[in-house]
Amino acid sequence: MTKRILIVDDSASVRQMVEATLKSANYMVTAAKDGLEAFNLCKTASFDFVLTDQNMPNMDGLSLIKSLRGLASYAQTPIIVLTTEASDSMKAQGRAAGATGWMVKPFDPSKLLEVARKVLG
Repeated sequence: MTKRILIVDDSASVRQMVEATLKSANYMVTAAKDGLEAFNLCKTASFDFVLTDQNMPNMDGLSLIKSLRGLASYAQTPIIVLTTEASDSMKAQGRAAGATGWMVKPFDPSKLLEVARKVLG
C-alpha cells in the first residue's frame, strides 16, 4: 500500500522540492501552505507521515503538532519538523510538542528519503 505523506510549508519552492523528492520514491504526497490548512486536511483525511515547517503564517509548526497530537487518529503518526531553526531550545520545544524528529533546511533529498523510510517502517 502506498504511504500517504502530508507536507506543510509556506514556501512554494520548498513544497515543490520536497514533493518531487518524495514522489520519486512513490509516496502519495499532499501539500498544505500553512498549519491551519494542514490541520483542516487532517481532520478529514488520513496521512501516514506529516512533514512540517516551523515558521508559517496562520499556524506554526509547533502549534500544528500540538493540535494533531490532540486528534486520536494522529496520536502515533510520525511528525518531522523541516525548518531553518536549528537551536537546541527549538528542538526541545518540538519534542515537548510531540515531534518525532527534526531536520534542518536546506535538506539533502537522500537524507529526506532515508528519514521517510525510517519513520514509515
